[in-house]
Amino acid sequence: MRHWLSAIVLTAGIFSLANPCAAKVVKFEIVRVESPAFEGRSFGPVGTYDRIVAHATIAVSPDDPRNKIIVDLDRAPRNAQGMVEAVTDVEILRPTVAANGNRRLFYEVLNRGGKLGFALFNDIPAVVNDLAKATDAGNGFLMNRGYTLVWSGWQGDVLPGAGRMTFSPPIVPDVTGLAREDFIFDHTDNPAGATLSYPAADLDPAHTRLSVRQREADPRATPAGLEVKFEGPAKISIKRPDGFDAGAIYEFIYTAKDPKVMGLGFAATRDVVSFLRNDTADATGTANPLAGRIDRAIGFGLSQSGRYLHDYLYLGFNADEAGRTVFEGLMPHISGGKKTFTNYRFSQPGRSPYQHADMLYPGADFPFTYPVITDTLTGKSDGFLARCLAAGNCPKIIKSDSELEFYQQRASLVVTDTQGNALAMPDNIRLFLISNLQHFSLANAKPEMVKVCAFPTNPLNAGPPVRALLVALDDWISNGKLPPASRYPSRSDGTLVSPVADDVGFPRIPGFAYTSRMARPTVIKSDAMPPSKGAAYPVFVPKTDADGRDIAGVHLPTLEAPAATHTGWNLRKAGFGEGELCDNNGSMIAFAATREERLKNNDPRLSMAERYPDEGDRAAAIAKAARQLVRDRLLLEEDTKLFIPDVN
Repeated sequence: MRHWLSAIVLTAGIFSLANPCAAKVVKFEIVRVESPAFEGRSFGPVGTYDRIVAHATIAVSPDDPRNKIIVDLDRAPRNAQGMVEAVTDVEILRPTVAANGNRRLFYEVLNRGGKLGFALFNDIPAVVNDLAKATDAGNGFLMNRGYTLVWSGWQGDVLPGAGRMTFSPPIVPDVTGLAREDFIFDHTDNPAGATLSYPAADLDPAHTRLSVRQREADPRATPAGLEVKFEGPAKISIKRPDGFDAGAIYEFIYTAKDPKVMGLGFAATRDVVSFLRNDTADATGTANPLAGRIDRAIGFGLSQSGRYLHDYLYLGFNADEAGRTVFEGLMPHISGGKKTFTNYRFSQPGRSPYQHADMLYPGADFPFTYPVITDTLTGKSDGFLARCLAAGNCPKIIKSDSELEFYQQRASLVVTDTQGNALAMPDNIRLFLISNLQHFSLANAKPEMVKVCAFPTNPLNAGPPVRALLVALDDWISNGKLPPASRYPSRSDGTLVSPVADDVGFPRIPGFAYTSRMARPTVIKSDAMPPSKGAAYPVFVPKTDADGRDIAGVHLPTLEAPAATHTGWNLRKAGFGEGELCDNNGSMIAFAATREERLKNNDPRLSMAERYPDEGDRAAAIAKAARQLVRDRLLLEEDTKLFIPDVN
């Protein structure tokens, strides 16, 4: 724990009730200010930016009804005023000249402590956590538009280093319990080392349970040669038996100690953003660096952090302890119908159930969608919006997903009930499929072979349409201008179908057969360890055309004049759980160059020569598609240059 933590916590206890009406940031310690940031780079009429690195101490009341939902908050250590404290890293990028800002706070939820949003919105060629160099601003999109950018730690098990931002929740004393770890090593080292999420209370391997299975659906096995050894309270080594490849799943159950109040991360987000929006200073008198600058706030999250936004909303954190709305708009991106394994004892926020991994962890259970509906399998009625509807503080939401979310992240359950019938969304929700994309690709991505996957990856990038969706959301919350209508597959129009080849319509590409494999959610029976599966929910995938292109959704201009079949899914190759879905990776299978080549290969897809017989045909089709997306407000005029070479 860092040297400043103990001093901050002691100081916070003195001031925690000094301003009871404010958001519960009792100390905001500014570590350094870089002015100007980005090596002095200027961003159009907005000019330069300042970078502020800080630590914030929050203090929350366990007795406040808004906080009672936080698991183990009532067991956490308290300060002299009876408050529970935690410390989070904070980083701010603000226009140097306040009047040049657009008065919008853009809060990106960190993904495992890292900043991914710049790679998406600003097209930087790699994920960068230390945003210091001029090139780290990429295309400058967020700064050119005058946003004030904020990040803060929320995940209490992120280790410092590599620019990651951390959150330090309290540990619950004198509590032990069973914890479960799934490990897929994807290497052949033997024995294999592994780190536990929590230290073990008992280091006797005889008091643990270790099993292995080749595929997620296989029964657990304990073959000869399978052994575990403690290398320390939170380190084990697993001796791997013969007969299982690198992609096998090892499940380890042990008695853990020192759970963290991980759900306090939601309160940290709430209170940091509310403080920056509303207060002039912290309880010690340190000035709020954004005082008077912010009118509205947008919360953005990508993948894990998009699922975090689902939880944040679902658990009722979009109002601070004074009842003030925190975010007017939310943008969960590539989050499907899942939440996170955060607000639990012995939680592991980094877990995410996939077809070949983590299927029995919490965070992907009912509810899966925004409106309040009844789960016919459990009898429960619930929805992501349930608490904000009751409180009257629901934000406007633009949600975007890739094709992968339908195969790996329960996206179809966003738009169906638990019997598979179509659901209508409330007026404050817009849904968009960015068609045929894998989970995430950088703007400069190229198809590549990754170690565990059978096919080249999919390089299509979501940045251009997501930028347009941010502009639409901002217009919606700021000016009341309605965003574009949703573009998402639906059971009602036949664009969301059962995941069997004949229904999907995927082309029969030699050597690249359509797979019906997907993460199939079930009721999870958690009354025993390990948990087990109950009844299954119906799930669906996007219907495709003869090129494998999703019929529904937002088609990138290059997808309207394709040169290949792009999929959100890929398969694991031999030696790594062959045939299972390959995590977050998609695929790209190029078209044949000529009719003769495709006939020779028995490829049913038209060749490039057949599609585009004259020079310039494809470029003209891409340009036409780009201009239509601009008219539809799903592509910004400034981004047409990415698809039309002669646009400056």
